[in-house]
Amino acid sequence: MKKIIIAALMALPVSVFAQKFAHVNSATIIQSMPEYTAAQTEMQNLTKTYEDELKRMQDEFKTKLDDYEKNQATLPDAVKQRRESELQDLQQRMQQYYQTSQEELQKAQQTKMQAITTKVTEAIKEIGVAGGYVYVMDVTSGIPFISETLSTDVTTQVKAKLGIK
Repeated sequence: MKKIIIAALMALPVSVFAQKFAHVNSATIIQSMPEYTAAQTEMQNLTKTYEDELKRMQDEFKTKLDDYEKNQATLPDAVKQRRESELQDLQQRMQQYYQTSQEELQKAQQTKMQAITTKVTEAIKEIGVAGGYVYVMDVTSGIPFISETLSTDVTTQVKAKLGIK
């Protein structure tokens, strides 16, 4: 029994060294993907659309406010109240529009990045399985130390799997 335990303990270090580890830089991969570039362009265009609409609303508000301030002294009370109410409504709509547009931008960004991230994750898994790696660690995930001499960098293999140069 004692010999079996000693033999098992002696074999343990050999089995630890037989394990293969890899690391990958997913940020580099994602930034080099055509889908990422397309998503960034789409997000910029969507942002510009929202900003243009908000600017149009702000210009309308400024025009109405300037007109109100210029004619305020000569307007009857009923007209003043209606215009003040109109200005308040417009201001509330601008605030609501800004909030809604920010939420929509965030949702669109998450949706686009989720699809890209899923594609990269699947490629990393396939490379990990094909290479027989125990772990494939992402250097961009905040791991304090990854020994590049004891693990294999599979970033180029994942890029190749995704068809990226």
